[in-house]
Amino acid sequence: MAAPDVQNIEIQKSLYEELSEVRRKNLEDTAWAGSLTVKDDGLTLNKKERFPSRYKMGRRDPKTIERANLLNVSKLLIKEIIDSSLAHGRMLDDDYIPLQQFFVVLEHVVRHGLKPKKGILSSKKEFWWVLECIEKIAPEAAEITTSVREMPNIRTPLGRARAWLRLALMQKSLADYFKLIIEKRDNFLVDFYEPGAFLLEEEGVVIAGLLVGLNVLDCNLCIKGEDLDQPMGVIDFSLYMKDGKYSDSPEDDRGEGDSKMATILDQKNYLEELNRHLNATVANLQQKLEQVQADNCLMKEDLAIAKNTIITLQAEMEALKSEKDSASTDYQKQIEAAKQDIDTERETYMTSRAGLDSMYAEAKKQLDEETKLRLDVEKELELQISMKTEMEMALRLLEKDIHEKQDTVISLRKQLDDIKTINLDLYNKLQTE
Repeated sequence: MAAPDVQNIEIQKSLYEELSEVRRKNLEDTAWAGSLTVKDDGLTLNKKERFPSRYKMGRRDPKTIERANLLNVSKLLIKEIIDSSLAHGRMLDDDYIPLQQFFVVLEHVVRHGLKPKKGILSSKKEFWWVLECIEKIAPEAAEITTSVREMPNIRTPLGRARAWLRLALMQKSLADYFKLIIEKRDNFLVDFYEPGAFLLEEEGVVIAGLLVGLNVLDCNLCIKGEDLDQPMGVIDFSLYMKDGKYSDSPEDDRGEGDSKMATILDQKNYLEELNRHLNATVANLQQKLEQVQADNCLMKEDLAIAKNTIITLQAEMEALKSEKDSASTDYQKQIEAAKQDIDTERETYMTSRAGLDSMYAEAKKQLDEETKLRLDVEKELELQISMKTEMEMALRLLEKDIHEKQDTVISLRKQLDDIKTINLDLYNKLQTE
């Protein structure tokens, strides 16, 4: 751990030197810049005015001034938040005014130079569309975007964007997302912003670096109970200015130096924590590397076995090719012999077919004659059957007539017997008389 400590000390020294250089430049800018001649009652008075040299510059682009103002206010706010976090145990909530102002300034930063999105009634500038598209280049941001979409108390794109920024800050990933979109601004941001926008210029790189310092903070923000759909807030400059001038007293300088040193120490702690995390990551990667090397050795052994198998298979393939060639030659010979046999059989078949055709013609002719004869026989048979039927009918009628006559004969015989009996009785009576 000696090397990381030395590196952290060097980083602290470089940061402190940069802060000292910035402070020195601010003091030089507030130096006496010249004299002002004023005529009063015929007298010429030379009065020295405290006139910062930066005010003597030529006419500047309004967008450049806006970017500079936003960047300076962002620096003051981030410095104030980090200093206050040391006094509050690094836990900030919704009631902390500098944190509220930070989100207001951040909204102005993200909205600066934003192209208007054409609506039904008017043009709207909403930076929610920018934040919503971050998940395309950073898939881990999809969790935040989904959570914001599912919040029932947020109805406007502005409210969703505010909730997204707060969730990203609580997850300590806001700086990472800003760094990512700044790195890909040529392909990602040009569709949303006009030329000269804050995020498209160098100020965007600076704000992405400033946001890294907020990763040492712990924020407890209640998003569900807060009205995030309200109109855009206003930056309160009175928190950082006094009587229209910046405070440059020695006490403020010492306080600023102490706060910067506290910030540097805080960043040192953050770097140490990051170093421990990186060491753990390196150890994990070393274990994975050893596992990969072991797997590589096994794969080399498998590769050698596979090569030997390939050589064996190639030899077998050559043997199979020779067998295939010999088999193909034999097969061709068999095919030629089979073709000759087929030709012979075809000739025999054609000859036999001609004989069969003649036999078929004769058989067909005989069949026609037999069919005609059969029809004649069937007609004669039908005639015989009809005659037989008529004879049977006549026999039935004759039998019926015979039965009737027999019945008549029987009845006549009975009557004759009765008459004989009567005659006999009469005869007997006559004899007795």
